[in-house]
Parts: sequence; C-alpha cells; structure tokens
Amino acid sequence: MMGYFYDNPFYFGGVGMIMMVFFWGLVILAIVALVRWAISQTAGAGSSKSALDILKERYAKGEINKKEFETKKKDLE
Repeated sequence: MMGYFYDNPFYFGGVGMIMMVFFWGLVILAIVALVRWAISQTAGAGSSKSALDILKERYAKGEINKKEFETKKKDLE
C-alpha cells in the first residue's frame, strides 16, 4: 500500500495543484469576459438611432432652432 494520497485518484501533487488553480483561474476569466461582452452588446443595441431621430431629439431639447432643424433635415433627405 502506497498510502491514501497515492491511492486517491484526486491527488495531484504540487505541480498538479498549481495547474488546477491556473485552469480554474482561466475558466473564471473566460466567464467574466463573456459576461462583459454580453453586457456591451446589449448596451449598444439600443443606440442605433438614425440621423433624423437624433436631429429631432436635438430640436426637442432646444439645442437647435427651427430654421437650423429644417436646413439639416433637408440635407439628410
């Protein structure tokens, strides 16, 4: 009999333990990267406004006057 640790199939030794920690670290980093990517994709999905929509918003906010709005609207069409 070699002992408990040598008979146990889950015994990795010193190098195996380091490799296991490295593996799980990579798994965790991959999950974090995937979640961050998914969040950035959903955040960017709602911001696909047309130029005319942006122009209308600027006019509604009072950033531009009616004359400037009409001029820019003609340029866009």
